[in-house]
Amino acid sequence: MDSKPTHFAKPPSLNDETTSVLEPSPFRKLVIVASIATGINFGWALQLSLLTPYVQLLGISHTMAPFIWLCGPISGLIVQPIVGYYSDRCKSRFGKRRPFIAAGALFVALAVFVISYTADLGHMFGDSLQEKSRPRAIAIFIIGFWILDVSNNVLQGPCRALLADLSAGDQRKTSMSNALFSFFMAVGKILGYAAGSYDGLHKIFPFTDTKACDKYCANLKSCFFISIALLACLATVALIYVKENIPSSSLATPENKGSGENSGDDSVEEGDGGLPCFGQMFGAFRDLKRPMWILLLVTCLNWIGWFPFVLFNTDWMGKEVYGGTVGEGNAYNNGVHAGALGLMIQSIVLGLVSLGVNVLARGVGGVKMLWGIVNFLLAICLALTVLITNMAEHTRHFPPNSTDPLPPVTSVKASALALFAVLGIPLAITYSVPFALASIFSNTSGAGQGLSLGVLNISICIPQMFVSFVSGPWDALFGGGNLPAFVVGAIAAAASGLLSIFMLPSPPPDTTKVKTMDGGFH
Repeated sequence: MDSKPTHFAKPPSLNDETTSVLEPSPFRKLVIVASIATGINFGWALQLSLLTPYVQLLGISHTMAPFIWLCGPISGLIVQPIVGYYSDRCKSRFGKRRPFIAAGALFVALAVFVISYTADLGHMFGDSLQEKSRPRAIAIFIIGFWILDVSNNVLQGPCRALLADLSAGDQRKTSMSNALFSFFMAVGKILGYAAGSYDGLHKIFPFTDTKACDKYCANLKSCFFISIALLACLATVALIYVKENIPSSSLATPENKGSGENSGDDSVEEGDGGLPCFGQMFGAFRDLKRPMWILLLVTCLNWIGWFPFVLFNTDWMGKEVYGGTVGEGNAYNNGVHAGALGLMIQSIVLGLVSLGVNVLARGVGGVKMLWGIVNFLLAICLALTVLITNMAEHTRHFPPNSTDPLPPVTSVKASALALFAVLGIPLAITYSVPFALASIFSNTSGAGQGLSLGVLNISICIPQMFVSFVSGPWDALFGGGNLPAFVVGAIAAAASGLLSIFMLPSPPPDTTKVKTMDGGFH
C-alpha cells in the first residue's frame, strides 16, 4: 500500500448513488432477475420441510437441532454486509451484481450436493448403521449446511440489490420488483414443498437409494438434484440476458482507474487487517434516521415471531398433530409430509397475495397499517397452534396392539392445513414490504442498495440467532415440544404489529417521477 493515510469514507448516507439518474429497466428484466428466487426457494423449501426431521434421524436431539440452524443467521450477519459492500463497488466488466450471483449459484449447487450425500459419506468414513447417532454424517452435514447458507447470502443479497438497481430509484418499480421477488419465492416454495410432500420421487433416481440412505433420505437426495438443475437454468438465463444499469464512470477503465473520479466507490481504503464494509456499516448505523431504526425494530420483532414456526412447522405436525416419535413408526413421517403439503398450500397463498400487495396497502390505508394488521394475524395463528394441538391430543386413536397412532381426525388435519394457508398472507408482506421500504429509505438518504439491504439483514439475522439459541432449551424447560417457542413468537408478532401501526413512518413521496406515486407504497 502507498503512504496515503488510511481512512473510512463518509457514512453511506452521504455517498451519492448514481443509479437515480438512470432510466428504470423494462418489466421483463425485473421478471427474469426475480425468477432466480424460484431456484433459491425450491432448495430453501426442502431445507425447511425436510432437514429438521432429517438431522434428528441422524441422531441430533430436538433440543440441539436449532443450533444447526445458527449457521444461517450467523453467515447472514457477516456475509451479507461484506457482499453488499463489495457488490456496490464492484467494477467488473460483467457488472456489479452478476459476478456475485454466479459465484453464489455455483456454491449453492456444491453445498446441496454435499448435503444430499451426507449419510453415504458418513457411512463411507466409518459411521455404523446400527447406531442411533452418526457423528461423521452430522459433521459433514454441518459443513455442507454452512456452505449452503453462506452461498445463499452471496446469491440472494445481490439479486435483490440488482432489482433495486434496475428500478433506478422509481418507487413503483422498486415495490413491483420486490413483489415479483416475493411471488417467485412463492413459486419456488410451492415446487419445493410439493416435491417434499411426495414420497415416491426417489423412483425417478433409483441410484439414490443406497445402504446408508433409506427411502426418506433417497427422496431428499432426489429433491435436491432437481433443485440444482432448476437454479442453474434460471441463474444462467438471467446472467446472459439481463445487463446491468451501470454508469460508465463507475467502471474500471484506463482513464479513471486510480484517478480519484470514483469518489463514491474508492473513498474507502482497506485498513491494516480491517474490512472497510464494517466501517461503512457502523457509519450507516450512526447516520440512520428514525424511519430506518423503527423499520429495523419492527423487522426484528417480526422475525422473532416467525422463526420458531419456520424451524419447527413440520416437526410440530409430526409430533404434536400426528402424535409421532422421530425414528419410530409411520406417524411422524406422515406428519412431516402433511406439513410439507401445508407449506405448499401456504406458498400458493403467498404467491397470490404477493401480486396484490399494492392493492392491499391502498385498501387498508397504507403499507405500515397493512404490515401491522398481518403481524396481528401472525400472532393469532401462532396462538392457535396450542388449540389445534389440544384438539389432536383429545381425539387421538391407536390401532390394537400398537403405540403408533392413527392419523388425526379430519377436523384436526383441516384446521392445521388451514392455519398453514392463512399464514401465507403475513408471509407475503414479510417477504416484500421491509425490503421495499429499505430500498426507498436508502434512496432518500443516498445509501448504496447493497449496504442498505445488508443493514436490514442484520435485523433479520439477530432474531434468528436468538431463536436458535434459546428455542431448544426453552421448549425443554416446559417438557419438550414446540408450543412454548410458538407462544413467544405470538407475543413478539403482536408487539411488531403495534410498532408498525403506531410508530413506523409512511415512506416519503416518490421524488423521481410524480406519475409513479399512485402505484407505489405510500
